[in-house]
Amino acid sequence: MPRVVRFHQKGGPEVLRIEEVETVPPGPGELQIAVRAIGLNRAESMFRSGPYVEEPVFPARLGYEAAGIVTALGQGVEGFAEGDAISIVPPLSITRWGSYGEVATVPAAVAVKHPAELSFIEAAALWMAHVTAYGALVELAGLKAGEPVLITAASSSVGIASIQTVRALGAIPIAATRTREKAQALLEAGAAHVVVTQEEDLAAAVAGHTSGQGARVAFDPVAGPALEQVFGAMAQNGIVIAYGALSPEPTPLPLFPLLAKNLRLAGYQYKEVVRDPQALERAKAFILDGLKRGALKPVIDKVFAFDEIVAAHRYLEANQQFGKIVVEVR
Repeated sequence: MPRVVRFHQKGGPEVLRIEEVETVPPGPGELQIAVRAIGLNRAESMFRSGPYVEEPVFPARLGYEAAGIVTALGQGVEGFAEGDAISIVPPLSITRWGSYGEVATVPAAVAVKHPAELSFIEAAALWMAHVTAYGALVELAGLKAGEPVLITAASSSVGIASIQTVRALGAIPIAATRTREKAQALLEAGAAHVVVTQEEDLAAAVAGHTSGQGARVAFDPVAGPALEQVFGAMAQNGIVIAYGALSPEPTPLPLFPLLAKNLRLAGYQYKEVVRDPQALERAKAFILDGLKRGALKPVIDKVFAFDEIVAAHRYLEANQQFGKIVVEVR
């Protein structure tokens, strides 16, 4: 029987177990893959430990991303064949579909024949970050060339994908990071400017980089009390897109900047793209074209072996990575 990662209660990385589980054939509209690599996401850490937007059903699997070889097709699946190399856009439910394992079953609608120039490790690191960035910046914000964009937690995989997406659109990425340790790497990754928030006032620094205007778009996964600083860095009629809740502290609404600048605050998940078939096809086309042109590329921080899944999650939660953490399965 194939080995999969499951957990039987909420908790830290130590609750993850590698267990042998009988394989169930893919259902209608699904396909099954022999997994070669898995991309890790902070959302999976939150799902494992709570709170999160979904509740686990024990024993629970987890995992949004994977790349591998198609081994079986469910009823009605077209456009794929056994032996195809694919990677997956994260499906709508981490409870229903989990990718941490030697075998995974996923909806065919989120499977993509990844370009031959991508390794399985790179393909497993691609879709969560780049679909998240695309949906927020293109579909929601309608980003235009020349517009400044504030990207917080910029050294994360989504942050780096956002820098690449902003540049691909001809806009101006302003990366925010807590310490100077990753500042040079962010510049090398394509950021036009870097703000070190432990050393600089965010609003003043962004104003200095935008001729006093502020950012038209902010893309933030942190929230918490620092959201007020993000609002202070915004231009008139700007939009703040919140796509995470990494801060453990409550998030007060910065009402006066919201009113004074006529700002919009939008909550966002990648699922907004995945649940819209047309938007999903636009996202796939944008990302695959960006890969072909060299404008988009997954950045890999570290690769762990499958048996090191607990250590991989500990590293994920240490917030030391620059880019994506990947687990190689076989």
